Amino acid sequence: MSWTEIVIEAPHAHAEQLSDALMEAGALSVSVEDADEGTEAERPLFGEPGMEPEQHAWDRSRVVALIDAGADAEVILREACEQCGIEQPLPFTLRNVAEQDWVRVTQSQFDPIHIGQNIWVVPSWHDVPEPGTLVLELDPGLAFGTGSHPTTRLCMEWLEQNVVAGQSLLDYGCGSGILAMLGRKLGASPVDGVDIDPQAILSAQDNGERNHCNDIHWFLPEPFGAEHAVTSYHVVAANILSGPLKLMAPMLCGRVAPGGALVLSGVLARQADEVIAAYAPHIALSVWAEREGWVALAGSKES
Repeated sequence: MSWTEIVIEAPHAHAEQLSDALMEAGALSVSVEDADEGTEAERPLFGEPGMEPEQHAWDRSRVVALIDAGADAEVILREACEQCGIEQPLPFTLRNVAEQDWVRVTQSQFDPIHIGQNIWVVPSWHDVPEPGTLVLELDPGLAFGTGSHPTTRLCMEWLEQNVVAGQSLLDYGCGSGILAMLGRKLGASPVDGVDIDPQAILSAQDNGERNHCNDIHWFLPEPFGAEHAVTSYHVVAANILSGPLKLMAPMLCGRVAPGGALVLSGVLARQADEVIAAYAPHIALSVWAEREGWVALAGSKES
C-alpha cells in the first residue's frame, strides 16, 4: 500500500483552519511545518518560560496532508479551501510515500550513545557495543532524557567523575530517570527521582525496572516534600531550564547536605552568570564544562 502527500504553502492565518478542513475532506493525517525551515528565517514557536514568542505560528506554513494514493488531491484541497472560505487556489505539490516498516525506520534513527569514559545508552533493539561497560537500556519515549542532548551528557559525565559509592543522590526533574539510574549504577544509595509530570514518573519507573534499579524511589514534588524521610543528599542533580532553576535555587540548595555537591544543566552559556548569581547566597557555582552552547554548573555546599 502507498500514500500521497499534498504539500501546501499557506499563510499562518489559514494553516490551522485548513488542517481541520483537510481532515474533514478525507485526509488521513495533517501536519504543519515551518516553510522557512533550514533558512535564516526559520524560528522556534516556543521558548523558555517567560521568553515565549508573541506569535505561536509561522508566518509561512507548510501544511502536509497524507491521503490514499488513489484519492483525488485536487478535489480534497478544493473542498478544504471552500470550507475555509479561501477563494484563490493555494499552490501545492504532491509527494509519493511508499509503504515501509515504520517501526524499523524509526528504530534506525537511534543508535547506541557513548558518553564519558565508560557509559553506553543502548536502545532495547541494539546489542551492547562494548561488554563490561556501564550500560543503560533506554528507548526514546515521552519523557526527556536519552543521553542525546548536550545537557544530559554533561550531567552524566559529571556524575561519572564525581559520584562515590554509598552517597545519596537526588535527580530533580528526572524525566526518563536517566541521571538517577546512572547514579545508582555508579553505587549511589539511596537514590530518589522527582518530576512534576506524572507521565515522566511512570516512564522513569518502567526504565528503572528495566535497568535493574528497582530500589530507586520516584516522586511527584508534593508527596516527596511532605512524606519522604530523606531531606538532604550528598549529590543533587537538576537538568531543567534556567528559568525554573533560578526560581528553585533556595529549595534545591536546601536539599544538598553540608559538604554535598550540586550539579545543574539546561543552562545556555549566555545564561550561566545569572544562574550562578541566583545560587550565590546558598552555594557557589561555576561552569564545570560546556558543550554546543550549553553548560553544566557545579559547586559544593559548605560543611
